[in-house]
Amino acid sequence: MMRSFIPVPENSDFPIENLPYGVFLPPGASKPRAGTAIGTQVLDLKGLEECGLLGTSVFGGTTLNAFMAAGRPVWSTVRSRLQELLSEENAEFRDNGSLRRSLLFDQHTVQMVLPADIGDYTDFYSSKEHATNVGSLFRDPENALLPNWLHLPVGYHGRASSIVVSGADVKRPKGQSKPVDGVPGFGPSRLLDFELEVGFFTGPATAMGEAVSIDKAADHIFGFVLVN
Repeated sequence: MMRSFIPVPENSDFPIENLPYGVFLPPGASKPRAGTAIGTQVLDLKGLEECGLLGTSVFGGTTLNAFMAAGRPVWSTVRSRLQELLSEENAEFRDNGSLRRSLLFDQHTVQMVLPADIGDYTDFYSSKEHATNVGSLFRDPENALLPNWLHLPVGYHGRASSIVVSGADVKRPKGQSKPVDGVPGFGPSRLLDFELEVGFFTGPATAMGEAVSIDKAADHIFGFVLVN
């Protein structure tokens, strides 16, 4: 079992075995930086890279795009190196007090931002229960799920500009609605739909028209996020 020299609460989602990647603004900073969480701390990956402790050149920007594009061999190497640096048995980072003070931040003092430049995304209609519920709204509940849904993956493009980081304000959309009696009117939506979905960040890129087989999928799935 791996242990870190950084204290990690027993019920933490971010022990040394699970180091998530993100992008954050340190206190007083004007440009975001790549980071990872360990316990209740955020570790500055750009700073580690600039000190030569990672042996990479993928964290110089303000997003994780370059890192995601580097591919699984680099992802695995970086994760192994981070676990090595954070191990209670490794003195490289543990015994460098000035470096630790400059690169470790309490989570509550930083501001998280979108981790990537998102040019496009595909929304998959893949939950049988969700598809059945939606089908019941538009058709007879006895015919809620069309036969081809079980065989034809349904995917469609979403609006990438609508993706915001957790905690951001969401504006109520506007559109037409028709009262029981009267003519349709334009105004804010009276109801909002909340859904819990799993999102995938992928990389490296593929050529247009190139298919990725299921047995190669792990080489392209960088990470997971929760999406509403």
